[in-house]
Amino acid sequence: MLGAAAQESFKCPDDFGFYPHHTSCDKYWKCDNNVAELKTCGNGLAFDASDSKYLTENCDYIHNVDCGDRTQLEPPIGTHHCPRLYGIFADENKCDVFWNCWNGEASRYQCSPGLAYDREARVCMWADQVPECKNEEVANGFACPAPGEITNSGTFSRHAHPDDCRKYYICLEGVAREYGCPIGTVFKIGDADGTGNCEDPEEVPGW
Repeated sequence: MLGAAAQESFKCPDDFGFYPHHTSCDKYWKCDNNVAELKTCGNGLAFDASDSKYLTENCDYIHNVDCGDRTQLEPPIGTHHCPRLYGIFADENKCDVFWNCWNGEASRYQCSPGLAYDREARVCMWADQVPECKNEEVANGFACPAPGEITNSGTFSRHAHPDDCRKYYICLEGVAREYGCPIGTVFKIGDADGTGNCEDPEEVPGW
């Protein structure tokens, strides 16, 4: 490793500063008293070269850094749930779960009911809008009633969750999305098919 690093050289533009490597996005040069030292960000991080004065030493998540022509990266070093030691990664099995990895330690996060983690946007979105989310996972397999099955519902209807009284489904143009009532309330089925609201448990028969 020392020999490989010694083959590279860099002429410091100033006595002090932090400068991007010309080909590697996760490497940079640290200049101190006009002496250059090649540094490498943590696995899964990249050097943020957005400071035009080159005074900031900042390694950030790769997806937050504009690498431009600096396309090379160190080979991945992974742990359980972490393809790289640092980063935010989707769960391989559950589309509403993602992992925040820091130095190989994975912290589990779960999207709110009805949402799934979008790998590209890196945010929780409606599950039916996330391509990686299998159809049977969207709304946990709940299927909206067929057109005309519910009278006077139009394209919008609400339905109770089969197992959790705090949750319910909204069907909009045949697409089911799971919602959750605020804490301290439960879903009360309305008088007409496909209707209902979140109410105080005391207002819900059988609670």
